[in-house]
Amino acid sequence: MRIAITGISGFIGSHIAKVLSERGHAVVGLVRETSRRDHIQPYVERLVVGDQDDEVAWELLLNRADAVVHASVDWSALRPAPDLDRHLKTNLAGSIRFLQASRPRPFVFLSTIAVHHDILPQWRGKPDEAHPLRPNSLYGAYKASVEAHLWAEHFSQAGPDGGPRHTAAIRPCAVYGIDPNLPRSHGYDIIKTLRETGRYDKPGGGKCVHVDDVALATALALEKPEAAGQPFNLADCYARHADWAEIAAQELGIEAEIDLSSPPSSKNLFDKSATQRLGVPLNRGHEGIRQHLRDLISKM
Repeated sequence: MRIAITGISGFIGSHIAKVLSERGHAVVGLVRETSRRDHIQPYVERLVVGDQDDEVAWELLLNRADAVVHASVDWSALRPAPDLDRHLKTNLAGSIRFLQASRPRPFVFLSTIAVHHDILPQWRGKPDEAHPLRPNSLYGAYKASVEAHLWAEHFSQAGPDGGPRHTAAIRPCAVYGIDPNLPRSHGYDIIKTLRETGRYDKPGGGKCVHVDDVALATALALEKPEAAGQPFNLADCYARHADWAEIAAQELGIEAEIDLSSPPSSKNLFDKSATQRLGVPLNRGHEGIRQHLRDLISKM
């Protein structure tokens, strides 16, 4: 397939482009005028310059494309302080209009595990994809809103083969891996702090998943007919910030003072079975974090 990707120059988008290219797909991408491009050039057939809500850019991006991955976000509308009007225009309305403009092509949306916040007790601490979407942030609410339109497209629109339009949502939690902008890589600040101070005391933690698993899930969601109309939660394991620091200290070969007082496990752990049936093992665990930190240390 020839696959059009928005957000292709970003951390997740660039890894998706690499995986799709390695799986034999042709890749075209949408980049902003100011976007870095050298790291994705080996994987792309062509690039289109424009913003994610630019209809002229859409037409060029979608030309001869067989499928779409929508991975871009206008972060300037959300950080450091939300600009609601801009957010509604570029992120929410822009994504919905792009979804409709790309008909009847298969469409995979990079959503987020942040569509979940308030986990209902009847799921007994292991929510699956059937759990209702109950976000607590503007970002999570945006992703949940676009997901509703994904399912409306699936059930109301025909795909190229005459069946229901193929739409799917990928919901990663905190994504780690080597970012093209190295200081943004998860764990960079932990390594830097340990080297400079020999201590780390940030409380809490979170669920995480490797970027290569997100990219593989995206590719499989496009390739597999059974993924149509489905969301997929991507949460490999839970790790405290202290766990990251402890592993980093071991890999650095230093004795460090680390606050391990935060609870070692999470109240809720997402069911992995739907994503595993898709073909993504989600079994890296803390050893996956160790390998990532080892790679990151070698690059710093």
